[in-house]
This record gives sequence, structure tokens and C-alpha cells, in this order.
Amino acid sequence: MSLQIPPKTKRNFLLLQGLMGPFFQSVGRALKKRGHNVWKINFNGGDELFWRLGGGIAFRSNYGTWPAFLGHILQKHHITDVLLFGDCRELHRQAILICREMNIAVHVFEEGYIRPDWVTLELGGVNGNSTLPKDPDWYYQRASQLPPAAPHEPVPSSFPRRALEGVAYNAATILLKWRFPHWTDYRPWPPLVEGVGWLRRLCRRKKAQKRSHELTEWLVEGPKPYMLLPLQLDADAQLRLHSSYSGVAEVITEVLVSFAKNAPLEMRLVIKEHPLDNGVQDWKKLVQRLAAAHGVSNRVDYMELGDIAKLVRHARGVVTVNSTTGTLALAHNVPVITLGHAIYDMPGLTAQSTLKAFWQAPQRPDPLIFAAFRRVLIDQCLIPGGFFSEEGLEKLVHHTVIRLEQYQPASL
Repeated sequence: MSLQIPPKTKRNFLLLQGLMGPFFQSVGRALKKRGHNVWKINFNGGDELFWRLGGGIAFRSNYGTWPAFLGHILQKHHITDVLLFGDCRELHRQAILICREMNIAVHVFEEGYIRPDWVTLELGGVNGNSTLPKDPDWYYQRASQLPPAAPHEPVPSSFPRRALEGVAYNAATILLKWRFPHWTDYRPWPPLVEGVGWLRRLCRRKKAQKRSHELTEWLVEGPKPYMLLPLQLDADAQLRLHSSYSGVAEVITEVLVSFAKNAPLEMRLVIKEHPLDNGVQDWKKLVQRLAAAHGVSNRVDYMELGDIAKLVRHARGVVTVNSTTGTLALAHNVPVITLGHAIYDMPGLTAQSTLKAFWQAPQRPDPLIFAAFRRVLIDQCLIPGGFFSEEGLEKLVHHTVIRLEQYQPASL
């Protein structure tokens, strides 16, 4: 898959931190092939492991020097565009402010607003920092001006690949700590602890898959309705910065207690582990303890793996903070309530009631509003592909370059 027409303007791209793995290196290689200049700032050994293109710049100083360091790099190389994954990491937050002052475009990647097989690429900020409005009429009007979306094909994804890339990244961060003495991980666990968690989860995966499959079949074929709580990652900045919660444990506690007090007696609660959870925290044990304490052990299920789409399709409703599982549920006309700030939280799509009321009377979304919302997202901030397979990565990189070249910085 290649682009044949040369770009109108040669650009100078600076990449900051990406997802653990080869995605940013693949994007950098593709941009260089297109004739653009590319540099990458590496903050730790994991970043260096997944960057082998040249143009790597090591940031090894204390964080207090970061603004001046970045400003110097931006000026020295006449940077026109900055790329980064996640806009809530402290170094990235500072970078966005600096680039805004210097009129430099910042392109932010995140997991897709709509999943699977999509990745978010938005200008300036994502999720709680997105500039997209919460007005259904705006989406109706904007969507009416767009042609039909191109056909979308799913791409494969591999959990073992994701786990092994995470282990490799963390191992390199530990082994090369001497080169980056001031690096402080934005994640709450030391790299060694997280790496061990990934390996443990990988080893237990086969048995977990069997348990999850059996539970899924029992739930979707059973007569009892269930609500679904898809867990987010404990280190997810979208949860910690764009909601009132300090972490996953607080979310589990609030939702389970509310369920025990307010849900109909015939209803079940299914708590689904995030597919990329590193296994450091034992959420299953917490759920079992809380369910027992509130007398609902026989109505609460914990699922480690499993087909989230199948669970969503058969659920009575979905309770989430701001997970993209919410948009998956909306696509299947399943009621959704958000407990934090979500890009899709708006009248006509999500419940505007209390959680207490949602257990009793969940309301379905308006499919016309969701169709308009989805069409605008695809046009403005979604690209097809995935991170965790060669096919998905190739597709993602191809469309990333197209989207980047469609945007022309004001400075050019």
C-alpha cells in the first residue's frame, strides 16, 4: 500500500511519545518516504528501542528544562507539525501549550472513539480536550454536507503481540535507565512490575478465555437481563483527568453499590476487564469482595476476556465513565450512561438521568443522531486500522499519512 502522488508541500514533523510498539517508527518511515523531514524525541529506553530511523533526539535532563529544550528543537528544525499519542501526559500537555504559542500544529493520536478498527487522530486535543461540540443539531447539519462514508473492513488484532511489545518496552526502559536518569513514568507502576503483570496475564490467558466464553454464552442465552460495566485502564488519563474518579477501584465501588441498592432484583451486573489491562491490580477479587459485602454475589459476574461486541449487543444497558465501548453500544442501539466527560455524551445519545434512574428505566439512543455523529467523526478525527497486527498497522499508517498531508499548517 503506497501513495503515488507527491505531497504539495514538504513538512518538518517532530514526533514525541507514541504507543508502546512500532507505530510511530512506521509513521516516521512513511513520512520520510514521502519526502518529509522527521525527528523523534525519545524520553526513555523503550522509546529508543522502537525508533531506528535516525533523527532521534534524547531528552535526558530534568523536567524543568523541558519547555526550553522543546522550544529550541522546534525552532532549530523549523517544525511545522508535532505528533504525539495521548494529550494528558504532563510532558505532552506542556508541549501542546508551547506549540499553540508558536502556531505549530499538534496532531493527537488516541485509541479510536469508535471501535474496533479505528484510531483517533485529532488536531489539538482528544476526548475531554476535543473541540467537537455536544450539539446534536450541529452533527445533523455537518453530516448532511458529507458524502457517504467509504466501506470499512475490520482488521486483525493480537493480544500476545500487544503484551510482548509492552514487555519489551518496559525491559528497555529498565535496562537503559542510566541513559535517562530523570525519566519518571506517567503510569502508576514501575516498569518491572508492569512487565511481570503482562507476562502473568499472558500465561493465564488460555484458561481465562475458556471461562469468559462459557460465561458469555450463559449470559446471552439466559432469561435474566444484565447491565454491562466495561472497565477502563487504571492509568487511563481520560478516566483520571476527565472524570471525578481517582481510578478504577472507585468506579467499581460506586457502580456496584448503586446496583445493589437500586437495580431490579432480576437484573445482573457484568463487569468486564479491559482487554489491555496489565494484570497488576486484581479487579476480580475486589468485585467479589464488594459483591459479597452488599449481598449481590449471585447477581454480579466478572469477565476477564470475551467478545465485548457480543456482550454489548445483548445488554440491557451500558454503564461507563467515558470508555469507547459507549459508542459501540450506541451503534447497537443499546442505552448508555456516562459517569465522566465523554465526547459522545449528549442529549439524544446518552442517558441524561442519574445512575439510580438508569438501572430502572434505561432509554435507547436516537439512531439518526448517532449516524450523524459517527459520520462526522470519520470525516474529522478517525482513521481506519489498528496497532496490533501487520495488516492493521499498514492500513493505519497509510491513512495517517493521507490525513496529515490533507492538513496544511497555517505557517506554510
